Amino acid sequence: MSPYSHHEPVLTLDNISMTFHGELVLRDISAQVRNVVRPGMSQGQVVGFYGRSGIGKSVLCRIIAGLTPPSSGAVQVGEEQHPVRPGDVGLVQQRYPLFNHRTLADNLLLAAQQKHQPEAARQEVEAFLERFCLTPHRKKFPAQLSGGQRQRGAIAQQLLCSEHLILLDEPFSGLDVAMIDELKKIIVEVTTMDELNTVVIVSHDLSTTTALSDTLWLMGYERDAAGQLIPGATISKEHQYDLAAMGLAWHPNVEAEPEFGRFVEHLKEEIRRS
Repeated sequence: MSPYSHHEPVLTLDNISMTFHGELVLRDISAQVRNVVRPGMSQGQVVGFYGRSGIGKSVLCRIIAGLTPPSSGAVQVGEEQHPVRPGDVGLVQQRYPLFNHRTLADNLLLAAQQKHQPEAARQEVEAFLERFCLTPHRKKFPAQLSGGQRQRGAIAQQLLCSEHLILLDEPFSGLDVAMIDELKKIIVEVTTMDELNTVVIVSHDLSTTTALSDTLWLMGYERDAAGQLIPGATISKEHQYDLAAMGLAWHPNVEAEPEFGRFVEHLKEEIRRS
């Protein structure tokens, strides 16, 4: 594997807890994503984020995106590590929301204008349309796009208006094998567009997401000395995995390697226990 090093933080979760109606949902979550530097390459970050259904992943995603304030703790983003604000982190949900009454190009332009002056925004849109192979579809409305085209458009839209950070909520759900392969290429493309680009993938597809990731977060419940579950889901230190250090990051065919298969089985067992 080529050499790499971790540099400045790009996303920090600092002791996040969340309570709803007196019930502790998230507890003491502290985790950090740091800029991965590989000599001679533009290498962004990919974080795989797992947990059982209903455990609180969506709540934490909204907190990371600055859409829901936590009951305690803070989220810092960017090179300056400033408190997250709505719009700093792009959130691509399963239905790939685009404005139905606007063309694809106009959807992207609306997003780009949140960060750029009009002429610069138009240039950014043209670059993203080309990069995401969407130029032939620029004048189409969302209803005229295929599922894969809408997904690419939604990812481009969020990247245009966010600060290098993007959350993908169950991006592989309902996709056939060909579309999954296409999306994997897009995610790699996104991370290599800028050194600081960071993609957090919230997914139940353990194998696909792990193969793309250099960091893994596994959300679950901890147990006390008597073996009882402690209220509030968390991401403990032992459930934050550095796949680069494990030699499982950035391999084109990593899913075929025995070490990868054993690690995925380990993850499944940890999820069952949580």
